[in-house]
Amino acid sequence: MKKGTYKIKAATSSTSGYPHLLQRSNPPKHLLMRRRIIIAGFGGQGILFLGRFLAEIANEKGYNITWLPSYGPEMRGGTANCSVIISNREIPSPVIDKANILICFNQPSFNKFYPETKKNALVVIDSSLVKTNKKVVKIDATETAEKLGDKKVANMVIGGYVLRELGLYSKYISKKVLMEIGLEKDMLKLNLKVLGIKLFL
Repeated sequence: MKKGTYKIKAATSSTSGYPHLLQRSNPPKHLLMRRRIIIAGFGGQGILFLGRFLAEIANEKGYNITWLPSYGPEMRGGTANCSVIISNREIPSPVIDKANILICFNQPSFNKFYPETKKNALVVIDSSLVKTNKKVVKIDATETAEKLGDKKVANMVIGGYVLRELGLYSKYISKKVLMEIGLEKDMLKLNLKVLGIKLFL
């Protein structure tokens, strides 16, 4: 991440060292947007990873971003979540009141966060693990990931869909971000496979 082109508006996390809030001096103006995204599920499902991945992609595309992960003892086996804001305007705070995009990987998270979303929000669920009669986008992410080789990439199954919905999908940038995050080679190849990208383009 090229920090020299940003004004750092918030301290970095002592746990991860990743900037939570990056403001560009000249973000892109071709698309007015402020996407407030909440991603939630069980600890161990790659919730924070997906949030960081989406934020990094948007950053590479030139948007202001925030990434606010939930740290705590409840993460492993409990409900973990993170908030991501993507905007071409200045972001005054990384805290999300009502999300206009909600991504849920388990039932407790859906039950908790769905009532807090904006009207007409894009709500995407892993329908392998979440059941509802509400009007949402249902993706069999865990089942699909298992067929591809490892249920750990269920997060990327939904991540790829959300990137395309936001108009942020790019094979080159997705590959660049995943390589910079530093995944082990097997997991890197599998994540790229989910996104339809070969390791060596």
